Amino acid sequence: MQSNDARILRGAAIPSACAGLVGVVVGAVVAGAEGALGAGLATVLVVAFFGVGLHVLGRVGRKWPELLLGMGFLVYTTQVIVMLLLLKLLRDATFMDGRVFGLTALACLLVWLAAQAWAQTRVKALYVEPGGAEDSSGKPRATETRV
Repeated sequence: MQSNDARILRGAAIPSACAGLVGVVVGAVVAGAEGALGAGLATVLVVAFFGVGLHVLGRVGRKWPELLLGMGFLVYTTQVIVMLLLLKLLRDATFMDGRVFGLTALACLLVWLAAQAWAQTRVKALYVEPGGAEDSSGKPRATETRV
């Protein structure tokens, strides 16, 4: 993982984990142990799903930069659909409070998206790699010659 990707991951995961911690405390106060369990599970799921998605996008961006936009759309859409399915599946679970689970998942998801967008604007990523005469696969780059 490149340092820029790690910086963006930290910039999104830490605020989401903090929002999840607040959700666990509020869930414990409102719904007891079931609420705390639901909030904790929601936090872990959101951070895991979106962390894996960010890691996948980083790998695709390094190997196939021309596919990055399409892959970003695919990863984001898949994450949202899977989270929706999990919310539907776990809303009636008896071992946790489904309402606290859903609200904490939504809060963590919104915090993740906002924090990732903010972190992305703060990272100084190069658009053109200066210097090297080789591309990422080690092959020499075609150079333009002026006549």
